[in-house]
Amino acid sequence: MNVAPLLSLMIWLPALGALVVAVLPRERVAAQRSVSMSAALLTLVAALGVVFFFDPAHAGFQLVESVAWIPSWGISYTVSVDGISLWLVVLTAFLTPVALAASWGTVERQERAFHALVLLLASGLFGVFTAQDMLLFYMFFEFTLVPTALLIGIWGGTERRYAAIKFFAYTFTGSVFLLLGIIGLYLLHGQATGVYTFDIATILASLQLGTLQLNPAAERLIFGLFFIGFAVKTPIWPFHTWMTTAHAAAPSSGAIDIVGLLIKIGAYGLIRYTIQLFPATAAWAAPAISVLAVIGVLYAAWIAYQQTDMKRLLAYASVSHLGLIVLGMFALNPQGIAGSVAHMVNSALTTGALFLVVGMLVARRGSRELKSYGGLWKSTPVLGNLTLILVLGSIGLPGLNGFVSEFAVLQGAWRSPGLGWRYALPALLGAVLAAVYLLHMYRMAFMGDAPPELAQAPDVRPRELALLIIMATPVVVFGLYPNLLFGPMQQSATQIAGGALQYLASR
Repeated sequence: MNVAPLLSLMIWLPALGALVVAVLPRERVAAQRSVSMSAALLTLVAALGVVFFFDPAHAGFQLVESVAWIPSWGISYTVSVDGISLWLVVLTAFLTPVALAASWGTVERQERAFHALVLLLASGLFGVFTAQDMLLFYMFFEFTLVPTALLIGIWGGTERRYAAIKFFAYTFTGSVFLLLGIIGLYLLHGQATGVYTFDIATILASLQLGTLQLNPAAERLIFGLFFIGFAVKTPIWPFHTWMTTAHAAAPSSGAIDIVGLLIKIGAYGLIRYTIQLFPATAAWAAPAISVLAVIGVLYAAWIAYQQTDMKRLLAYASVSHLGLIVLGMFALNPQGIAGSVAHMVNSALTTGALFLVVGMLVARRGSRELKSYGGLWKSTPVLGNLTLILVLGSIGLPGLNGFVSEFAVLQGAWRSPGLGWRYALPALLGAVLAAVYLLHMYRMAFMGDAPPELAQAPDVRPRELALLIIMATPVVVFGLYPNLLFGPMQQSATQIAGGALQYLASR
């Protein structure tokens, strides 16, 4: 179907907005906000256009835009979407204006630079989720490091510089393995077929048709390089230590992008590259990787319960959610993969919104320590009710978004011939522990007697109310109408799982 270049508009509109914001005079704060929000909202319109033209009955790449870049090296600017990347693209477009609006009045210095970096991060994320050329994917993948490290290092908390350096060092090191895997696959494809290309669709077709046949050792080596690069970025336990430090130091408004989106690109890469390209090796490695995932679910949930700092608690909650996400994808069946993608979206919404709530509480009390709070329900009932919806969505209450995605992940793990109940039951325990630590946080902050400093704390302001309603709406909608989320991804999830299921059936 010939439509406008919606994907390119999504990728480059935020970058253009960042450029315009950067050249505006420093003192023109209103103009900076208007330009950045306009760019974000226009991008959201383009993303909704992608949803409109997307065909859920088609499993392959859609809305493909391709321009030869360096044809002699097989490099092209090729972008597309499928059922796996569609909702991640929409999520990026949805959270970017929320992050910008949340920064108004909370970013006290260099607001112009903050807006420009958030927009640049959005451009990088759109590029990651739509790039069909592996080298283009890698360039966007690496580009996201720069605005993220600057957001943490300039506007973060007391440990911001240490957190920014640790984030950059960890993820850049992991990316070196990813680059080696990309180059290795490029060379192997060229040697086998005579066509040197970075186009993932071409390489996938060669693997499926047998024109590119990798011996088990070579395939496992390439798989391992890709896996390490994405495992660090996801991050899977025990590569998670950079994430908890970065999340705790990140600015509350910028954290919604970092928590909601950045850590999802590693999980997305695991599906797009390790599972889609190497299903047999993914099936071979699934039990070991799933052990790491289950450990991450349980370990992070237990550590989260021990935290007194609300941002650190939510950071460990993110690690636990990511364990479930990885378990679902390596169940290697349509239920698990679809549940994994849905949980990426749902956890981004709930945990990102809870980070915003923490920022609102800190604005009232000046502390992230749970012991500094209590009794907020009496003075801030609207904030208390909206926060409760987000907490219940995060712990998987039936009728809210977290339940449907967690159920799909656990169902996929239980039905997987490579995993089964031995993996699903411990993961279910982790989901139960999520209720323990999040309800504990809620009780400590909103129940009991309020300290004198919070007895007259103001309830949500109009901008805060609008932000929380915007974030809570999909939590309820996706919980009541889960097929809105699952429907468009079913064909792609089935296609990706097909190779692994065929290998498992033949064993």
